[in-house]
Amino acid sequence: MNRPAKHSLTLAGHRTSVSLEEDFWRAFREIARERGQPINALAAEIDRERGLETGLASAIRLFVLRELQAKLPAASPRRAQPPDQC
Repeated sequence: MNRPAKHSLTLAGHRTSVSLEEDFWRAFREIARERGQPINALAAEIDRERGLETGLASAIRLFVLRELQAKLPAASPRRAQPPDQC
C-alpha cells in the first residue's frame, strides 16, 4: 500500500508539511515542472484557492486528479454507462 509520507513545503515564507502518497507527490511535482513553476509556488496557489473546510493535502490530491482528468481523451467515457438493453 502506498502510505502517505510527510513532504516539506514553504508557503508565504512559512515552512509546513503535507502528508501525501508518493504517487500523488510525484504527479504534483511533474505538474509543477510541466507548468514551469516551483512546487512551492504551485502549492501556494492551491492553498490560496482552497476553502477553509478543505485541508491542504486533500486540495493537492483534488488538484492532481483534476489535472490528470483534463489530460484524458475527450472521447473516452468517464461515467458509468447503463448496460445496453437487448
